[in-house]
Amino acid sequence: MAVACSMRVRINQGRTAVRADTVAERLPATAWQPHSAGPGAKGPRHYDWAWIHIGTDDHRHLLIRRNRTTGILAFHLCWSPIAVTLAELVRVAGVRWSAEECFQAAKGQVGLDHYQVRNWTSWHRHITLALAFLTALATDAASKRSTGPHHPARDSEPISLTAPEIRHLFTLVFSPSAVTAARLLHWSIWRRRHQATARHSHYRRRSADEPAG
Repeated sequence: MAVACSMRVRINQGRTAVRADTVAERLPATAWQPHSAGPGAKGPRHYDWAWIHIGTDDHRHLLIRRNRTTGILAFHLCWSPIAVTLAELVRVAGVRWSAEECFQAAKGQVGLDHYQVRNWTSWHRHITLALAFLTALATDAASKRSTGPHHPARDSEPISLTAPEIRHLFTLVFSPSAVTAARLLHWSIWRRRHQATARHSHYRRRSADEPAG
């Protein structure tokens, strides 16, 4: 769970309560380890990470993320039923980005938050239909994807159809337009080719920043 830097945590077997950012300041340089939080829209998300046991047992941790460029810190409170490694906590923390991306896609592509209702039934119908349509878009895009996010297409090839692009094409097909189908596909390929160029550049830059080993 992401928390603010002012969150007070208990260290020294629960005997001392200090702010999370104070804990980060006291950590030695050897406490920080480079890990990737998983592939992102612009390449691997490499950060420096540190952790410390909090509370009175070995199940609670304060996980600290440090941006390798800006030095900005982010903090997570973690609990695990069994002993885990720092790499495992980083992997789970990275899943948060996927959840946020899904919410943003639902709001931007299928109008998840575009409703004016006054009772639960109407709200539930809107949310259900929006998520069902987003699922259909995502499933269709996944079936057409030939390269994963960690293997971007060459900058001379258009990226695979994405959920936003499919939704855009659906909108144009079912709305009155004088544009022919061939013209729509031409612009779709043009947009995706430029997206491939941008993705290739982002991944090449991120790969150069990737820590050795």
